[in-house]
Amino acid sequence: MLFNRLLAAVPALFIAMGAHAQANWPTKPVTLVVPFAAGGPTDVVARSLGASMSKTLGQTVVVENKLGAGGTVGATYVAKQAAPDGYTFFIHHNGMATSTALYRKLAYDPLKDFEYVTQAVDVPMTLLARKDFPARDLKELIAYVKANKDKVNLATAGLGAVSQLCGLMLQRALDVNLTEVPFQGTAPAMNALLGGQVDILCDQTTQTIPQIKAGNVKFYGVTTKSRIKALPDAPTLHEQGLKDFEVVVWHGIYAPKGTPRPIVDRMNAAVRAALKDPDVMKRMADLGAEIVPDAKLTSEGLQTWLKSEIDRWGPVIRASGKFAD
Repeated sequence: MLFNRLLAAVPALFIAMGAHAQANWPTKPVTLVVPFAAGGPTDVVARSLGASMSKTLGQTVVVENKLGAGGTVGATYVAKQAAPDGYTFFIHHNGMATSTALYRKLAYDPLKDFEYVTQAVDVPMTLLARKDFPARDLKELIAYVKANKDKVNLATAGLGAVSQLCGLMLQRALDVNLTEVPFQGTAPAMNALLGGQVDILCDQTTQTIPQIKAGNVKFYGVTTKSRIKALPDAPTLHEQGLKDFEVVVWHGIYAPKGTPRPIVDRMNAAVRAALKDPDVMKRMADLGAEIVPDAKLTSEGLQTWLKSEIDRWGPVIRASGKFAD
C-alpha cells in the first residue's frame, strides 16, 4: 500500500519540480544562437540585445555563432538538438522564411519546429554601386543596367542572403537577368565593391552607412517605403519610381519546440526591456536599425509575420530558379 502511494505521488512530484524550475529560470547562462559569423549584421544585433537582456535576466546571455548554409545549420541545431529547457534561444532574419523555398531538403519546419518569442528590430537595405560606376542616380542606373545587362554584375552575400533577395527583386523590377557574384557574407561583398571588383550591391544599413557617409560608394536610395531616420535625406527606391519596392531585414527570436510558455513569456519581456534600454536604442539608431512597434513584439505576431514572409518570398525564389540541394 505504501509503495503504491509513493508511486502515485511521483508524477505530481515531477510537475512540482518543473514548475519550480520555471519559476526560478534562469539559474545559469542563457545561449542565444546566431546562425551567421561573428561581426556580421545579425551578430551585432544579437550582442547588443544580449548585453542588455543579461541585466534583466540576472544571468549572462552568451552569443554562440553556428554558421553555415544560409543560416540553416544554426536553425537545425536549435530545432533538432537543443534541449527545450529555456537555456537555448535563436535569432534569425528573413532567411527563416526563405529557407523553405531555397532548400529542397530542409531538416526542420520553420512553422512547426520552434516556439516563437518575438520580433525585435528591422534593418533597411540600401542600393549601392562601386564609386566609379557610370550612373549618377537611380534613373541613370536603371537605364544603364537595361542597356548593359550582359556586362553588369551584382554582388550578394551568398545563397539566401537578404542581399540576394534584394537583388532578385531589383532584377524582377527592371526585367533583367544580371550575373550574380556570391560571397561568403556581407563583409567580403562590400570589400569587393569598395575595390571596384563588382558593380552593384544591395546591403544593410548596419554595414553601408559608414561607406555612404564617407563617399566610398555610389548610393541610390533605401529599400523601405518611407525614409529612414539614419539617412533622412536619402530618397527611397519606391518614391523614385520603383513602386512598392520594399526589402527590410527583420529579426525574430525563437526557442526549441516544447520550451515552457512561462519561460518564453519571460524571454519576451527581457527582449522588450532591452529594446527600451537607452544604450540599445542608441546603438540600433547608429546602425540604422529600427525597433519594431509594440504590436509586433509578441509571439503570435512573429508567427503570423513568418507565415506571411514565406508566402511572399516563395514565388519570387522559385521563379528565379535559384535554390540549393
